[in-house]
Amino acid sequence: MPDATAKSRTTYAAPALERGFDILELLATVPGGLTISEIAQHLGRSMGEVFRVTIVMERRGWLRKDAAGDRYRVSYWMLDIAYRATPAQSLATVAAPVMQDLSTATNQSCHLVVRAEGRGLVIQRNENAGPAGFAMRTGSVIDLVTSCSGHVLLAFEDDARRGAVLDMLDPPAADALRALAPRLAMVRERGYEMTPSARTAGVTDISVPVFGFDTHVAAALTVPYLVMIDGSQTTDLDQTRERLVAAGERISRLLGAHTASGAAGT
Repeated sequence: MPDATAKSRTTYAAPALERGFDILELLATVPGGLTISEIAQHLGRSMGEVFRVTIVMERRGWLRKDAAGDRYRVSYWMLDIAYRATPAQSLATVAAPVMQDLSTATNQSCHLVVRAEGRGLVIQRNENAGPAGFAMRTGSVIDLVTSCSGHVLLAFEDDARRGAVLDMLDPPAADALRALAPRLAMVRERGYEMTPSARTAGVTDISVPVFGFDTHVAAALTVPYLVMIDGSQTTDLDQTRERLVAAGERISRLLGAHTASGAAGT
């Protein structure tokens, strides 16, 4: 007897929906995006077929068209849908208990940053338990070029994805990113970034990469280390960094990554 599932696959078809999936899957492999004519060429379809589906997907927020060009990319909306649809598997859900342990052990806050196209976005935070501290708000936008978290996200991206970020930045920011290449190489070599906060005096930001099952960098886990005047901090800067590195590796393992060090080389 023929398999019922196989039979349904050959019997039922939704051509427009299938074209939409084809476009999403194609653009997911091309960080720099494609024009409608390039999409049609890659998929072996007519301009008319691709044009109608692409315009609808842009209108619904699944695709984003460059303001200065005609290239389409998968939008951050797709990640938002996935985040809300699979809470048990979401990055924030996996990271939350590890971040709680880290804050408890160091008495410092921590936050998780993902790359949202040409910027960083704080998607999770855990505040320290003490009467004083410093924490980034969930939803805060992070400058990739000037921030500690941004350096980590950029350092562990591959060349193609880093090039896609360059295309999204305005000329001054793109030039600054190119000039940042030696710093990013150093971050990649030692496995973490540590810099004075670009936002707040007296805070030293420490950030490490979190890798997904596909070995690409999924997020930056960051501690804005605040030194107490009375010396009451639980761990010093180096001890906090060591615990942060261990936390990043633990989250990476929970996400299915085989290793957290050098997983996304150039």
